[in-house]
Amino acid sequence: MKPQTNVIRKSRGTLVALSGMTLALGLAAVPTQADEWNKRTVLTISQPMQVKDTYLEPGQYVFKLLDSQSDRHIVQIYNGDQTHLITTILAIPDYRVKVTGKSSFRMWETPAGYVTALRSWYYPGDNFGQEFPYPKSLKQIAFNQTAQVTTAPAPVAEAAPAEPAPAPQPQAFAPEPPSQQAPVEIAQNTPPPAPAPEPAVQTPEPAPSQPTVLPKTASSYPLVGLMGLLLLALGGFLRYAQSA
Repeated sequence: MKPQTNVIRKSRGTLVALSGMTLALGLAAVPTQADEWNKRTVLTISQPMQVKDTYLEPGQYVFKLLDSQSDRHIVQIYNGDQTHLITTILAIPDYRVKVTGKSSFRMWETPAGYVTALRSWYYPGDNFGQEFPYPKSLKQIAFNQTAQVTTAPAPVAEAAPAEPAPAPQPQAFAPEPPSQQAPVEIAQNTPPPAPAPEPAVQTPEPAPSQPTVLPKTASSYPLVGLMGLLLLALGGFLRYAQSA
């Protein structure tokens, strides 16, 4: 009975040891699986940076994916100790051919005098990464160009004994003649006045011709008497012709 009891005890001890090792391995694997799932990455920057329209001061930040089964491109940015969520950005899937064993960050090309902008983020060993849209408005960099100039005191030379200076002699100053400027003639490019136009000669229009009317100097009664005589003579001639 005793040998069998020793075997059972040894088997139980081995089982407990294996269970403890399995539990230790399981606890050690939990953080790794969590990092593989949310792609937790710590980024330290020494210069200002923008991620889309979010401005980040120099410091340490944590990039993670949102715990979502449907969309694996929602990026959350925390401060260094993950006590404050700074922003959440909907990224674009980005594919790379060459896979590296460390986190990779690429930047957009930005104009001089503006902060850098993060373009993409790849987790170690992943072909697909996260691409961030180009910022709508970049923030300018403020340059402090105040120069500090340090001046050293100049060495003081030993002064030689000064000789007595000669007494100043009066100098005669001749008065300067007043400056005379020659009169300057200013030529004006004024054209001569144009000659006055000659008055147009107007030809008098001819007066309309008027019909000549003779003045009445005599009465019309003699003419009427003459006509009567002619009619009488014509009547007498007709009667003579009929009677013949």
